[in-house]
Amino acid sequence: MFARLAELAIRRARLILVLAVVALVGLGLLGGGAFTKLKGGGFDDPASQSSRAAKVVDEKFGGETNLILLVRAAEGRGRIDAGSAESDGRALVAALKKEPHVKNVVSFWDTNAESLRSKDGREALVLAHVQGDETQLAKNAESVIDDYTGSREGGLQVRAGGGAAVGSDLGEQVVDDLFLAEAIAVPLTLVLLLFVFGSVVAALLPLAISLLAIAGSFAQLSLLGSLTDVSNTATNLTTALGLGLAIDYALLMVSRFREQLTEGASVEDAVRRTVHTAGRTVAFSAATVAAALAALLVFPQYFLRSFGYAGVGVVAIAAVSTLFVMPALFVVLGHRVNAGRLPWAKRPRTTGRAPFWGRLAAKVMRRPALTALPVLAVLLIAAAPLLNITFGTPDERVLPTEAQSRQVATSLRDNFDGSDDRALHIVIDQSVGQEPLTAYAGRLSELRGVERVETADGTFTGGQLATGLPGNPALAVDDAQRVNVVSGLTPKSDAAQDLVAAVRAIEPPAHTTPLVGGVDAELVDSKASIGDLLPLAVLLVVLTTFVLLFLFTGSVVQPLRALLLNLVSLGATLGVMTWIFQDGNLSGLLGFTPQPMEMAMTVLMFCIAFGLSMDYEVFVTSRIKELHAAGEDNHDAVTHGLGHTGRIVSAAACLLAVSFLAFGTAQLSFMQMFGLGSGLAILIDAIAVRGVLVPASMRVLGRIAWYAPGPLRAFHKRYGLSETDPTAAAPADPAPRSPYATHP
Repeated sequence: MFARLAELAIRRARLILVLAVVALVGLGLLGGGAFTKLKGGGFDDPASQSSRAAKVVDEKFGGETNLILLVRAAEGRGRIDAGSAESDGRALVAALKKEPHVKNVVSFWDTNAESLRSKDGREALVLAHVQGDETQLAKNAESVIDDYTGSREGGLQVRAGGGAAVGSDLGEQVVDDLFLAEAIAVPLTLVLLLFVFGSVVAALLPLAISLLAIAGSFAQLSLLGSLTDVSNTATNLTTALGLGLAIDYALLMVSRFREQLTEGASVEDAVRRTVHTAGRTVAFSAATVAAALAALLVFPQYFLRSFGYAGVGVVAIAAVSTLFVMPALFVVLGHRVNAGRLPWAKRPRTTGRAPFWGRLAAKVMRRPALTALPVLAVLLIAAAPLLNITFGTPDERVLPTEAQSRQVATSLRDNFDGSDDRALHIVIDQSVGQEPLTAYAGRLSELRGVERVETADGTFTGGQLATGLPGNPALAVDDAQRVNVVSGLTPKSDAAQDLVAAVRAIEPPAHTTPLVGGVDAELVDSKASIGDLLPLAVLLVVLTTFVLLFLFTGSVVQPLRALLLNLVSLGATLGVMTWIFQDGNLSGLLGFTPQPMEMAMTVLMFCIAFGLSMDYEVFVTSRIKELHAAGEDNHDAVTHGLGHTGRIVSAAACLLAVSFLAFGTAQLSFMQMFGLGSGLAILIDAIAVRGVLVPASMRVLGRIAWYAPGPLRAFHKRYGLSETDPTAAAPADPAPRSPYATHP
């Protein structure tokens, strides 16, 4: 296959480039509509009890509250329930009830419920449900928020909160964060490319591939958004991953091509050898990254599934663009690939080796314990915060403090007693008699932390029907009942999650199966769903990675070594992220609110970091294997291999890390965690693992590093896909000694 790719590029270079330009234009046009097709949310399991409860509420009760208008009386106007403030508030509610996409409008002025009026009497709540699926909901909510918030006639001040408002703010912030991150990453990447390559033409080649990758990424998001639910935050991943991987792969190809030219090969032979070697590495690297991201498809939450779809797609686009377009560019440019040499650039070395990385590998292999143990100790210390990790789901606290929906949520917690929008919603999808429903509500109201239980027939506190607190007739229809359990517990706290379990454990009315929903129930169900499937996802990642690395190296020990070192580096990365984002260290500098680790984003970061770590594993191992297969012993193969690839891996890591670290400027805290965590994982892996732990472990393993049982050796000899160069001459025997160090 790789031989045919090389010959195709040599024979049809200009045609390939013309088709690439046409594809770029077409992909750009198709991808232009991606943002309009993507959705917010996607953190819930559709099959969970809380999701099914929400569906019944939507179908039979007009939907749960997802929009809250916080109405405040003007300064000097006194209380919200008197004078002009009351009449203006009633007028606002009357207008809102006429909106075509707004249902279930409930206000303080309609009910006189104390829970809908602030403790100081200056503010009141209007609760409503905005209709529409995830895409329509965002548009409908944005229209209502624009029309009803701000300063209104009579001096009322109105702000919007609730799930719809949070979703609207999140959608806007995702776009702003993306543009800012790319505005930082692209210029920095270009500067780094100029520094790495030392020539303008060579530096621009990876950017050409990245343009194709990013355009293709948005095109696939547009197509996927037309077929299934895709999270709007997938744009951040595809952009960062498309830019980074395209540059990584192009960097490897350009470096190998320039190396071949420097050693005296003709342009055509240089293309053949580059595709046979570096091209094969690109293909395997893409396969390992895609395998890690494909594991996200086992989860039912479309937030994670969309990253699986989009991630596999962008990896494939980056690899295909590199394998087809880059060789064609080499054929057309030839020796002009070094044109535009910058003043500080040195002539390419004829050996293609970076002495620093070769010397470092030789030094580590002389004293593996002395050099590797301190590095390993630091990584294990960095992983220590994982011992106290807790998980949550995103809410308004991921937004900046100036976001309107977050300010409303803060006011609800501080100034109102037991807000109904935070209640547990129990749905019984059938009619229930008054007596068994009353008994059920009474038992619920006795649970620790419960302030009141609301039904259609009355409100219960402490096991008794409360006087002066009427029921809500809207909580009952002919064939279904709702029960609201209102607590004063901090939303998403351990106590709130314990209350969910306690509510679900209460004996329901005979012959009924209640469904418990609400914010806290969604968190409990999400953690259970992801936790149950996480072992399967990890197993799939491990198995596919093991198989791919075995096919690549012919060894069963190399995949195990790679998996173990990956586990160490990922543990250190996740530990540091826990120390920062859960424990609150650096919160003042980064401007976020500490909270439990967002579970879906943590899983996503694990899969991405794992895949990218294997990306560099393939880069390094491919060259070591190539040299070992050519006759060099284990020591020389490692030192020469790192000498050849160390500079490429470190440069690629810096370039890819820039793409992710740029998201550290995001205003959304979970995007900060994603960007900083992925960038840190890349740097740890490229420097500490590839530079120190790989040569140390290879020295300790010795010959056993390349071991495989006889049947597997025979299988690999026939079907294996190790990087080889059939155009190269046979190696001399014995193999040359390392120029970096002497060894036994």
